[in-house]
Amino acid sequence: MSIKHHPPETMLAAFAAGTLDHGQHVAIATHSMSCPQCRSFRRAVEEVGGAMMEKLPPAAMSSGAFADLEARLTESRPTIAPVAPTTVSETEIPSLPKFVRRYSFGGWRWVAPSVHVRPIKLPYASDTRVFLLRSGPGTKMLQHTHTGLELTCVLSGAFQQDGARFGPGDFDFGDDTIDHRPLVEPGQDCICLVAMQGDLQLKGLFGRIVQPFVRL
Repeated sequence: MSIKHHPPETMLAAFAAGTLDHGQHVAIATHSMSCPQCRSFRRAVEEVGGAMMEKLPPAAMSSGAFADLEARLTESRPTIAPVAPTTVSETEIPSLPKFVRRYSFGGWRWVAPSVHVRPIKLPYASDTRVFLLRSGPGTKMLQHTHTGLELTCVLSGAFQQDGARFGPGDFDFGDDTIDHRPLVEPGQDCICLVAMQGDLQLKGLFGRIVQPFVRL
C-alpha cells in the first residue's frame, strides 16, 4: 500500500493530544492504523509533549485533592451497555479497522445514482457525523464544496480529483476553501470512511436543483 495523502500535521498533533472531536478522532485513527508515517509523527508529538511536562515546575495540590480523588474512585459507576453486534463483516469491507466494527451501523441508504451511505452510530457525543460512503465504478460526483470539515479515509477502490489519485489508505481533507469533483476509478466500488461537519454545498444549476435531496 503506497499512501501519498495524509491529514494536516496540526490535526495529527491534536489527535496525539486527545483534543479532537470524537468523530474526527475516528477518522484520524482509521488512517493512522494503515499509515506508518502518521503513526511516527504522532509518537514524536507525544514524546515532545511528555518532555515538556517533565520540565514543568511542580505545583502544590489543593488541601482537598486527595479526598476528592477518593470520592470519585468510590462513587457508583453507570451500567455500561453491551457492545453492539458487528454489522459490517470482514468479508464485506476487509480494510475497516476492528475498533470501528464494534460500533453500531445503520443500513445502506441511497443518496444519488451509484452512491450509498451507511451511518456509523458513535458511542460518544460528537458534532461530526461518521459514515461509510460507497460509490460505484466511474461515478463522477457533482461539483461541490463544504460548509464544514470533511475527513475522508479511502478503504478500498480509488478516486481522482484535481490531478491527484486517492487510493487505499489515503486521506482527503476538505473544508469551505475546497471546491472539487471527485471521479471514482473504473473497476470496483470506492468505499470510504467519512467524518463530516456541516453539509455539501453543490455547485451549478443542476446542483442547486438536487441540493434539497442530497443528505449525507
